[in-house]
Amino acid sequence: MPPYQQMTASEILDLYFIENRARLLDIASFLDRIDRYEGAAEARQDFRYQAFVKALGLLGNEGQGRTEAIQSSFSDPTSEPLTSAVGLKAFGAWDGGKR
Repeated sequence: MPPYQQMTASEILDLYFIENRARLLDIASFLDRIDRYEGAAEARQDFRYQAFVKALGLLGNEGQGRTEAIQSSFSDPTSEPLTSAVGLKAFGAWDGGKR
């Protein structure tokens, strides 16, 4: 017998709903703060903000594969290696090759 018993989808919903509801409220608060402060229009043009909003749209997809789709939406799709990564920083989202 395995050391754990597989949960049903309903059990997962019961166990993790409140935790993930709080995460969604954190995200809404983050976006509200951006909208509330000076420079909001400029911030919404930032590649990170746009990548974030695009990823939020992927959450509405039904079925499996949301995690991979969201991770891919933040990732650099190019396959050519850089000649050097000296001086580069991680931003958490691909800038479209602009940096």
